[in-house]
Amino acid sequence: MTTPTGSPSATTPGATGAGRIPPDLPATLGALRASGWEDRTVMEELRANLVARLRDDRPLVADVVGFADSVLPDLERALLAGHDLILLGERGQAKTRIVRRLVELLDEWMPVVAGCELHSSPDRPLTPHARTLLADHGDDTPIEWVHREARFNEKLATPDTAVADLIGDVDPIKVAEGRHLSDEGTIHFGLLPRTNRGLFSMNELPDLPERIQVSLLNVLEERDVQIRGYPVRLDLDVVLVATANPDDYTNRGRIISPLKDRFGSQVRTHYPTTIADEVAIVRQEASPPPTGIPVLVPDFMDEVVARLTHQLRASDEVNQRSGVSVRFTIGAHETMVAGAVRRAVRLGESTAVPRIADVWPLVSSAQGRIEFDTLDEGREEDIVAMALRRAILETWRAHLTGVDVHWLLERFDDEDLEVVTGALVGARDLLDQVVGDARPDGLVDAMSALGVSAEDPGAAASVLELLLEGLHLGRRLSKDVDGDSYFTA
Repeated sequence: MTTPTGSPSATTPGATGAGRIPPDLPATLGALRASGWEDRTVMEELRANLVARLRDDRPLVADVVGFADSVLPDLERALLAGHDLILLGERGQAKTRIVRRLVELLDEWMPVVAGCELHSSPDRPLTPHARTLLADHGDDTPIEWVHREARFNEKLATPDTAVADLIGDVDPIKVAEGRHLSDEGTIHFGLLPRTNRGLFSMNELPDLPERIQVSLLNVLEERDVQIRGYPVRLDLDVVLVATANPDDYTNRGRIISPLKDRFGSQVRTHYPTTIADEVAIVRQEASPPPTGIPVLVPDFMDEVVARLTHQLRASDEVNQRSGVSVRFTIGAHETMVAGAVRRAVRLGESTAVPRIADVWPLVSSAQGRIEFDTLDEGREEDIVAMALRRAILETWRAHLTGVDVHWLLERFDDEDLEVVTGALVGARDLLDQVVGDARPDGLVDAMSALGVSAEDPGAAASVLELLLEGLHLGRRLSKDVDGDSYFTA
């Protein structure tokens, strides 16, 4: 049964976790059973709620782009099969986000025996406290409600992770209070027991020392844990989801074979396969620009940044085992926008519009975020610069093939034109050098092809600079770089 939802004016006593619960939820075991509640495992809960989503044609993970036909179907099959699973993929492929979104498949509220630190179900008490309370009070046993957010725990695997962190250990304070070591009450439970009836995520599993990985074997197979040799068996109800980089990338460790064998499914993630998906992720995840400064980012500028990332992912001189993360694309977008904002503030422009001049700084900033596979030291900047040139040229060809540019070339030929542009050349100054207040038909056509309004001078300057750069890359204009860039016939 899925518990009722609502938004009362006050938090109900006995609630654990985030949010507010309806005040009419049962407060005793007798009232809970009278309501029709039936106990079910976490996996049964996940399956039922996933089936409901599929029937309503709702996505499993709403805010992950580009996985609808690849990763999410595999994930749905793994959950419907009742498997613990590993999400395997390079850095920046939304593995952690997917894991955290799985919490939304849990019921919003879950009843537990009041005061039980392991979220005992009234029908499956784990701790002496829960068993004693149920034996003493029967149907009058007090019930608390736990929010789904409190049923998820995650741990980043680090070399210093201990079995006590995951499973538990003897609490020396409880022993010092006079309790005997054989007393189950002297145990301090770790993260896994405390996630009973919930989801547990182990991030970067190969980094967990192999001797610690052994402690997970019983959890995945027999669903129980033992602590410090105690003859105490905790029948845990927990779904374990791990994330990992591919084995050929992480040299810091590996997943031991018996543990691999116990995960029912492996789901492989990937980078965005299309430019449109890459751009959509950037626009979803990028930090907003500074307040008070209107920012207009033409679509084609985001496309240039996305194509840069795809060029780097395809380069033989970039270490593809470590990958080029989507976080790189997001950071590149933010750097580009920051350049436009800087120019707008320095020159007093009303709107910040990124231009090609704002993506060239990425050549230097990208080097610290990419691992290169090149025998020639010092070529990193050249590799990124070449990838950026290809990205700009691809964007030009995708939108401006067939657009008349002879009007621009004729201006260079007839007027012996020299155009100066750069990061601190204003939009009005750039336009004045080439077209003045006019909007030649060729420029209007180019703006239309790029989906940019002809009324905005900043957007017009951005398109004009793309035209200039594209003509240079097509070897129809020469370009010199000395502080600011300038183009000549």
